[in-house]
Amino acid sequence: MSFNPLLSGVRVLDLSCLLPGPFCTLYLAQMGAEVIKVEEPRGGDYARALSPDLFDLVNRGKKSVTLDLRQAQDRSRFLDLVATADAVLESFRPGVMDKLGCGFEAARQRNPRIVFAALTGYGQTGPYRDRAGHDINYRGYAGELDQCGQYGQAPSPGNFQVADLAGGALTCLAGILAALFGARASGVGTFVDAAMLDGTLALQVLSLSTVRQLGNPAPRGGDMLTGALPSYAVYECADGKHIAVGALEPKFFQALIQAVGQPELSRLPLAPGPGGDALRAALTDLFKRKPRDEWEQLLAHLETCVSAVLSPAEALQNEQVRSRALIEMVGGKQAIGLPLKFSHAHAHGGQSPKLGAHNAEILGD
Repeated sequence: MSFNPLLSGVRVLDLSCLLPGPFCTLYLAQMGAEVIKVEEPRGGDYARALSPDLFDLVNRGKKSVTLDLRQAQDRSRFLDLVATADAVLESFRPGVMDKLGCGFEAARQRNPRIVFAALTGYGQTGPYRDRAGHDINYRGYAGELDQCGQYGQAPSPGNFQVADLAGGALTCLAGILAALFGARASGVGTFVDAAMLDGTLALQVLSLSTVRQLGNPAPRGGDMLTGALPSYAVYECADGKHIAVGALEPKFFQALIQAVGQPELSRLPLAPGPGGDALRAALTDLFKRKPRDEWEQLLAHLETCVSAVLSPAEALQNEQVRSRALIEMVGGKQAIGLPLKFSHAHAHGGQSPKLGAHNAEILGD
C-alpha cells in the first residue's frame, strides 16, 4: 500500500520570517507540500542569525531561493514562480507587497487559482493595521494576556507564544487549507487576511462565556480553569517540583481523595475563590508530603486526572510522547514531528535549507 504525503504536488511560496509564518508553512511542509522560502539575498530570514536552532526547528523540509523584490528582474522571477505555485504566504506590513508589484492582484493576473495569504499582527484593515507589534502586544489587545498569571499579581505571558502560534500561524494554516480546497473546486484563488489579534481573540471562549454570564470577566487567576477551583490547580511537591490536579468533575475528585487516603476532605467545600480556601490549604499540605514522581506513580493510572508538571526537557523524554514517535533526530538534534497521524499518509521531514540552496534547481541560474 502506498502512503503519500497528503499535500504532495502542492507548491507554496513562503516570504515570511522569524516565527509565525514559518511555523505555519512548517505544517504544510510536513504534510508534503513543496515549501519554497523566498529570502532576501543578504542574510535571508532574520532567525538564521538571531536563533539558528529556532530557524532549524520551524524551517525543516523546506527549500530556499534568494530574490530581492526591490529589483525588477527578481520581481519578474517571483511572479514566474507564482505562475507555478498553489499558495503564497507573506507577513509584511499591509500594502508592502502591492507597492513592490507582487501583491495579490499582480499574482492572480499570473495565476487565477493562487491562494495568497497575508499573516499580520492586526490585519489588512482597521486603525491598527500599520502598527508594529509582537506576540505580547496582540495578546494584550485580545484580552488574553490579562487572564494569564496568578490571582492578585501582574499578568505573566509564559513561554508559549499564543498569538504568534495559535492565534496566528494555526489560524492562517486553516485559512490556507480551506482556500486551497476552494481553489481546486472552483478554479479561483482568494486572498486570506489572517491577523494575530483576531485569531487570539477567537481563542477566548472561556473568558467570553464568563462575560456573557456575569457581565465581566473573572479576575486574573480566578476563573474555573485558571485557579479559582482547588480541585483544578497546580501544587508544589516535597522536592520543589509540581503536580497538576485536574479533578474538575466530582467523580474525579472523589477518586483522588480516596486514593490519597483522605476521604474526610469531602466535607470541605469544593467551591471557587475564598469558599474553597480550606480545601486548597489541605491539598497544599498533602502534596508537600511526597516528591512529584511518587505522586505521579500513585495517581496517574487512576481516574483522578492528576499528572506531573514536566519541564520541556522532561516532556521530550515522556513515554507517551516517545510512543507517538513525535520526536525526530535531525542533524543530530531533537525536533518535533507533525502532531497528526493519518491512516493512509505519512509526514514529511528533512532539514532546514541553507540560504539560496535551491536557486539553481528552482530559478534555473
